[in-house]
Amino acid sequence: MRILITGGAGFIGSHLAEHYQGRAEVRILDNLASGYRHNLDGLDVELIEGDIRDRSAVEAAVQGVDLVFHLAAMVSVPESMQRPIACDEVNTLGLLNVLRASADAGVRKLVFSSSAANYGDDPEVPKREDMVPQPKSPYAITKLGGEYYCRMFHDEGLLRTACLRYFNVFGPRQDPRSAYAAAVPIFLTKALAHEPITVFGDGEQTRDFVYVKDVVAANAFMAEHAEHTGVYNVGYGRSITINQLARKLIDLTGSSSTVEHRAARAGDVQHSRAAIDRLLATGFTHVGDFETGLARTVEHFRRARVAGAR
Repeated sequence: MRILITGGAGFIGSHLAEHYQGRAEVRILDNLASGYRHNLDGLDVELIEGDIRDRSAVEAAVQGVDLVFHLAAMVSVPESMQRPIACDEVNTLGLLNVLRASADAGVRKLVFSSSAANYGDDPEVPKREDMVPQPKSPYAITKLGGEYYCRMFHDEGLLRTACLRYFNVFGPRQDPRSAYAAAVPIFLTKALAHEPITVFGDGEQTRDFVYVKDVVAANAFMAEHAEHTGVYNVGYGRSITINQLARKLIDLTGSSSTVEHRAARAGDVQHSRAAIDRLLATGFTHVGDFETGLARTVEHFRRARVAGAR
């Protein structure tokens, strides 16, 4: 079996490549705009440095491929607000190139990485797949549009597709310096350095944090089970406050960091938690949990910090 991971040198993509070591031939198409070669160190992969907006590069990448995981995207919400046309070119035109080329090449199934950002600031929790979407940024709009394109290709009998709406993914190799940096890597980096941790607002916002290995497991499950198509939330169906997260990381690292509150950021959603009934109804089971994932992430960042100090 041969798989293609677009954006495979990125955070989630590299974990997916790792998952398939010894299980499949792994091909990666990545322009390295937000991914890194070092994320693939020690992995047996074929790396094609190319852009999903380049139709010929995509057509070459899908040849002989059984399954496609489409993760390549402009992933920064702020960047999408500043560069909406570029966002649309990457996230919409790029996806269409991958869908069309995959269908033409006879790919068995494509799994599309979507986002919980599609729910916008709807206060209802948990977030259910049948809720009316309220995307608030070009990034979210293109992710929602991508779901519709995936459904169109499936409904037309061109290509089986599944779309996964990720909630707050965390884990090793997540870059705290990136434009898409999330709370866990930022807080963890500060805690290990015994520096103040900044929390925007009162910190009582809630999030459904999901370990990257479970996101990978959901991708693999959906790709390998042809009968499951459509849209699925990927999370744990539970949430904690940002304050609780900060305290957990301080405790796990034995840090002397303090928590400093700043003004709330405009547009931040107050509460987010995934309804995962639809995902679990497929027979999918998580491979980890929040606590185990957080502990492993702490150890990874601790080792990386020690290695960097040498």
